[in-house]
Amino acid sequence: MNSISDLDSDQFFKDIKSFIEYHKEYFTVSSATFTVSNKSKSIIFDNHNMYDMENKNKMNSEADESLDQRGLLMFLKDVNVNKCVKCKLSETRKNIVFGEGNPSSKLMFIGEAPGAEEDNTGRPFVGRAGQLLTKIIESINLKRDDVYIANIIKCRPPQNRNPYEEEIKQCSPFLKEQIKIIRPKIICTLGKFSTEFIIGTDKETISIVRGKEFNYDGITVIPTYHPSYLLRNPDAKRETWEDMKKIRDLYFKAT
Repeated sequence: MNSISDLDSDQFFKDIKSFIEYHKEYFTVSSATFTVSNKSKSIIFDNHNMYDMENKNKMNSEADESLDQRGLLMFLKDVNVNKCVKCKLSETRKNIVFGEGNPSSKLMFIGEAPGAEEDNTGRPFVGRAGQLLTKIIESINLKRDDVYIANIIKCRPPQNRNPYEEEIKQCSPFLKEQIKIIRPKIICTLGKFSTEFIIGTDKETISIVRGKEFNYDGITVIPTYHPSYLLRNPDAKRETWEDMKKIRDLYFKAT
């Protein structure tokens, strides 16, 4: 793990200053405060050059916290994710599909990877599967803007193939940082790949673990089927509805 003092601190702070000036309406004083001191580091970079949220200051209000989280997500996207060339998917993508929604939501949906429509627009879950996900969210008395939606992989795999293990390894640290920033109470994993990534590969198949509660770093995780699976297997919508009722109850209890 490398601290800022091990990096080119002059250039680092120039980049930070330029970024914050350009997006200053999204930043509070605390989210824009960084230090290089060996004894008190506000940002620590790991092997993927991302920051640790453990020392982030508490906000004085929910509004300030939301702005702070939005600014941090923008920083992660603009400074790290948009420049990522860690795997070959960067050579074929049209757009990075970072994620979208309420930056301080209690509920986060995590899918697998972008498809063609998502690659074209840069937005997650906007194709047929995305339209179904929106209806699923609305079925539990929420709006799409109330939750946060992201994928493990930020670039579209060619022909919508399954992501390779190395691609998940290279890209998943970005998702981990998104989770740290948003700090949801509940994560709903959509399908095999996101479920295996969040709860581990030693569990049973998605048809067995769906609807059950797991734990990820203190966050309640409930897996369910991916919307694209439901389009191919509409009979599974009944089971997904049972899963979503559990998520609905947890969500409104956490309000």
